[in-house]
Amino acid sequence: MTTKSQTKVACCQFDPKVGKKQENINRSIELIKEASKNGAQLVVLPELCNSGYVFNSKKEAFDLSEPVVSEKGETIKAWEACAKENDVYIAAGINERDGEILYNSAVLIGPNGLIGSYRKVHLWDDEKNFFVPGESGVPVFDTPIGKVALLICYDVWFPEIFRMCSLNGAEIVAVCTNWVPLPDYRQGDTPVVVHICMASAHTNGVFIVAANRVGVERERRFLGNSLIIRPTGAIESGPASFDKEEIITATLNLEEVESARKLSKQNHILGDRREEVYSLDESKILN
Repeated sequence: MTTKSQTKVACCQFDPKVGKKQENINRSIELIKEASKNGAQLVVLPELCNSGYVFNSKKEAFDLSEPVVSEKGETIKAWEACAKENDVYIAAGINERDGEILYNSAVLIGPNGLIGSYRKVHLWDDEKNFFVPGESGVPVFDTPIGKVALLICYDVWFPEIFRMCSLNGAEIVAVCTNWVPLPDYRQGDTPVVVHICMASAHTNGVFIVAANRVGVERERRFLGNSLIIRPTGAIESGPASFDKEEIITATLNLEEVESARKLSKQNHILGDRREEVYSLDESKILN
């Protein structure tokens, strides 16, 4: 599919409330509409933004979940209607139920409906009490606004998963996230995750569009700092604030992806890979 060379994207940073599913859906739609009115073609929302994040029990997490693949739950239906009405693409985190199993998932929805989904591969902290890690890899969705991959929060700490996105053809990596302050973080500092995303964008030649949440949920503070990064590693928009709901936007020139990957006349960030020397040779491990 031929992509447009210019794609306007938006990160909608907001404060979902655990257990307030309809309220969260309504707020997400308000933000999607606002971003769309300002020209956004792709709108990225935070992780688990329909259900909230800090669950008290497996039962609470299950009660707030809904199907995505086998059938469409209320959140998917609402986002599909919004995407169609506003001619926009939506990347958003959702609490997915598949039979008796829960996944921390993200979906990509376009004007014609659900395009696909991704199940978080790397679970953070108490997520392991509620969710099963995804095993289906990292799909890349070829759309009229670009080739889009989805990641979720803690995934970004693993260089391998960004490499998978890049090798699978991604131009834009939409990250739905609920980043929290790490122990040594002081408000006003640049969080380490900003540096991680900048490095990952540069070393893989991809745009990163990361939408975080804000607020405090059952004593868990979230970090804000949503941001949009170019394939060179430079920040194009953001980081957003630590504690305020806001929308940040940027216009991406997708032709920059290939030019950023070609680091010099004789170097290409993907073409120079040497898989033959990357495999683990146990005989060379120092004890």
